[in-house]
Amino acid sequence: MWSYSNPVDIRFGRGSFSRLSDAIGGRRYALVTYGDPYFRGLVAELEAKAGSPSLIIDDIAPNPDIALLEMQTARFAKLAVQPEVVVALGGGSVIDSAKVFAAALGDFATVDAYLKKRAGAETIKPWPLIAVPTTAGTGSEVTCWGTVWDNAGGVKFSLAHPGLYPEFSIVDPDLMLGKPRELTVQTGLDALSHALESLWNRNSNPVSMAHAVMAARGVLSTLPLLANDLRNADLRERMARAATLAGFAFSNTKTAIAHSLSYPITLRHGVPHGIACSFSLPMIIRSVAGEGGICAEGLNAIFGRDAEGAADQLMAFLAKLGVATNHHHYGIEDGEWRELIGLAFDGERGQNFIGGKDNLLKAAGLGKEKRQAVA
Repeated sequence: MWSYSNPVDIRFGRGSFSRLSDAIGGRRYALVTYGDPYFRGLVAELEAKAGSPSLIIDDIAPNPDIALLEMQTARFAKLAVQPEVVVALGGGSVIDSAKVFAAALGDFATVDAYLKKRAGAETIKPWPLIAVPTTAGTGSEVTCWGTVWDNAGGVKFSLAHPGLYPEFSIVDPDLMLGKPRELTVQTGLDALSHALESLWNRNSNPVSMAHAVMAARGVLSTLPLLANDLRNADLRERMARAATLAGFAFSNTKTAIAHSLSYPITLRHGVPHGIACSFSLPMIIRSVAGEGGICAEGLNAIFGRDAEGAADQLMAFLAKLGVATNHHHYGIEDGEWRELIGLAFDGERGQNFIGGKDNLLKAAGLGKEKRQAVA
């Protein structure tokens, strides 16, 4: 028995940003975005159609930190009249931050208690949310969770609640034109990881697999071309479609071991999320050889070969994009890599993984044989 559900009303296509005011529908709205000139231009375009927002929060940082989010949430409490909807216009950090604001309703203590499991889901009654992604990768525009970082504490939280599925998602590839190569590659690899992570996943199902296969094939065929042709509108549209499909895939499965591995790598070594969650993918593919089921079916549909061949193909793909797949490249020694793999299985995302720790250590070159040789 399996099920699949996703309530987001998605509007996809070039020029669809012009429909944002229709989605707002005359409601009082708070706008979460970036403060650079490009986004100020988009804000002006939106205000001409939808009126001025009740509040603009445009000091969003990458990997939104819990201390900053608390300060930003306090701005809502100062409003004479609260918004009726929160609009997120930007990348993954913007959408994740908007989910925090929507859940908090001006009181960050509510979200803090929920994140740290001092309170249950019944305490969270979010404002409606509209997501307008400007990068192709996060998938947050079609999921009900967001990532919150505590850099001082060295931990990462996942804000997950069914009320945080966006009411509308407006995906306009034109908003992604001209994004820099580094950001394009990082977000594209995040989307690839979302797709593959939904396959070696205890929560996988045939619908999530169908989305994952289309998404992964789209990223593999498009990202190397786009990385060298950043203003190509057709390629941007293909990448946006792949990222959205990857979002639909993992919206029902959540991520798995690669993401569980990635969080301490980002916190300890500063590796950008899209790289941190993707450089280990070939290793993970090797570790799930022989697992069968949706994982094997999906990987074969994507790569057309066995796990070893798929891993080699993926390594070549990453190398073409300038992404190293050896953990040493990121300042991670063998001892720490072994520790991180062990810790990854303890995390919530790691527990979604269908594979085993011994197989993953072996694929990492840290199996029993190496331990005995060192001894």
